Amino acid sequence: MLKSWDAIKMSKIGKKPILIPAGVEIGLKDDKIEVKGKGGIVTLPFLPYLKEDLTKKEDGLSEMVFSTTNNSKQARANWGTMASLVRGAVEGVTNGFSKNLEIEGIGFKASLEGNKLVLNVGFTHPIKLETPSGIKILVEKNVIKVSGIDKALVGQVAANIRKIKKPEPYQGKGIRYQGEVIRRKEGKKAAGSTGAVS
Repeated sequence: MLKSWDAIKMSKIGKKPILIPAGVEIGLKDDKIEVKGKGGIVTLPFLPYLKEDLTKKEDGLSEMVFSTTNNSKQARANWGTMASLVRGAVEGVTNGFSKNLEIEGIGFKASLEGNKLVLNVGFTHPIKLETPSGIKILVEKNVIKVSGIDKALVGQVAANIRKIKKPEPYQGKGIRYQGEVIRRKEGKKAAGSTGAVS
């Protein structure tokens, strides 16, 4: 019986050793994997049907490899997922993650008030968003930079900010990801522009 494409893909991800750079500590505690580096600590649940093997290498480097304890579909799925999560955690505590958003629109702007992001984006009142723990927000002109060590949290916070005022399709006004292309719609033509000439 052939494996599904997703299972094969997950297996390839799971088999690949994860390089742990010098300065990053990783360990299993109470069914959780703790990854510690210069950026902070990320804790991940250790998924079932897996086992890990940490090998010390030269120059302070280490490698972690996951394997499955059985050949079930869930075990293979957990294999690739766990490896991806740990890679992301190692990258997060080493270099961090960030997403940039741009504000476009006359009078639209963002600012910071203590731990809150304040958005003036065309509503009758400013929108204030509390910055979650583990997230740093910077505002430079019309760009909002969201950064942190948790990839999923950075992505979620950026998505929540964009959701406040999604870019509209006619003039593109609103909040967009930096580099995001907005598919524009053609506005209504001026009355009589296509009418018969008298």
